[in-house]
Amino acid sequence: MRIGLATLMVGCVMSGTTLAAVKTETISYEHEGVKLKGFLAYDDAIKGKRPGVLIVHEWWGLNDYARKRAEMLAEMGYVAMAVDMYGEGKTTEHPKEAAQMSGEGRKNLDTWLGRAQSGLKVLQSQPQVDSSKIAAIGYCFGGSTALQLAQHGAPLAAVVSFHGALPIPTLEEAKSIKGKVLVCHGADDSFIPAEKIAQFRSVYDMAKVPYTFTAYPGAEHSFTVPGADAKMLKGMKYDEKADRASWKAMSDLFKQVFADS
Repeated sequence: MRIGLATLMVGCVMSGTTLAAVKTETISYEHEGVKLKGFLAYDDAIKGKRPGVLIVHEWWGLNDYARKRAEMLAEMGYVAMAVDMYGEGKTTEHPKEAAQMSGEGRKNLDTWLGRAQSGLKVLQSQPQVDSSKIAAIGYCFGGSTALQLAQHGAPLAAVVSFHGALPIPTLEEAKSIKGKVLVCHGADDSFIPAEKIAQFRSVYDMAKVPYTFTAYPGAEHSFTVPGADAKMLKGMKYDEKADRASWKAMSDLFKQVFADS
């Protein structure tokens, strides 16, 4: 299995295939009658089953950024699936619409979790995937979604939140976390109040969750997203140093939890 740090410039899509032999495809599935369109990426040159990584998009929807992260993970030797949390692969470039769509997703926990769990099942069912070795990562809205999955008992060996909102679990929910958790946070993220961070960490500490909370100095919200500055939203800014450091932290965690792969 080939594990290494990828960059966003690696893996340009050419007819569904990258230069690194990565195959990509759209996978259709459903949850409660809503049609969802996920994005699967894997290295076709690797034989046998391997760990799978679920990716949950930002509040913009399953866009090119989420797909690129899936390709990067595939280049590292994983089977990666970016899930669709809005239905029909819907995306937007407008902050107000993004806030509305993510807000709609969050207000009904059963639907929120259900769509993520449906995507998880699809990933686990792929013939290339070792269903006992699954991780989940997410960005912004997706980070909180990945954490919700873990906090509701999903069979995840590792969970990584990048500049995600921090859903505060009950003590029992925190105790249901099965794997290791990595929270990659911007130290200057004005979107996440310090009080919420303290509450989140307090519950995790009481539940003895194996987690790491890393705050990157000077990093703001969306620090992993090249072009975040172009959104012209106060508090959102790309930080290359924090992006690379957080990706390496995730990579190191995966090497640890999937050591025998």
